[in-house]
Amino acid sequence: MKIEETLLPGVLVLTPNIYRDGRGAFWETWNQRSMAEAGLPSKWVQDNFSVSKKNVVRGIHYQVIQPQGKLVRVTHGAVLDVAVDLRRSSSAFARHVAVELTGENGQMLWIPEGFGHAFLSLTDVAGFAYKVTDYYSPAGERTILWNDSDLGILWPVCPENAIVSEKDSKGAILREAEVFA
Repeated sequence: MKIEETLLPGVLVLTPNIYRDGRGAFWETWNQRSMAEAGLPSKWVQDNFSVSKKNVVRGIHYQVIQPQGKLVRVTHGAVLDVAVDLRRSSSAFARHVAVELTGENGQMLWIPEGFGHAFLSLTDVAGFAYKVTDYYSPAGERTILWNDSDLGILWPVCPENAIVSEKDSKGAILREAEVFA
C-alpha cells in the first residue's frame, strides 16, 4: 500500500495495491499490521456505510465530545472527499484538502481527530464506507456549513443543485463554530 501525506498535517491518502484480471479486481481495505506501521490506529469502534445519489453533500461534520478519527473509502461510484483542519492551534487551521475517491481507484483518506469531514457524491450512486475511532456522540456533534465562503472549498456543484440535509443546511459558519483548541 502506498501512503502519501497531504497538505494538511496528519491527513493521509492511502492507495492499495490492486490486483486486476479478467474476473475483476482484489485489494485489501484494511490490514492491521501495515496500518500500524504507518502510524494509523489499530482500534476501531464502529464501521459505517452510506449511499448517496448525485449532488448529495454530507457535512462538514465533526465531534467536539468523543472526537473521531476516520478512515474513509468509496465502495462504488465517486465522491469528492474533504477534510478541514479545525484545530485553532494548527498552522493549517481552516485549510482543507479535497481528494476524489472512487470505487475504481480504491483510495482511502485517513482523517485524524481535530478535522471536519464532508463529501459530495459525483456519480448517480456512491457507496461510502468508513471506520471511526470513537462512538457517535449526539451531544458532541457539530456541523459547519458546507459552502462557507471562508473555507474556499471549490465544490463542483452549484449551490442550488446541491442536495443537503436540513441539519447540514443549518451548519455554523467557521467564524462562529465551536472548534478544537
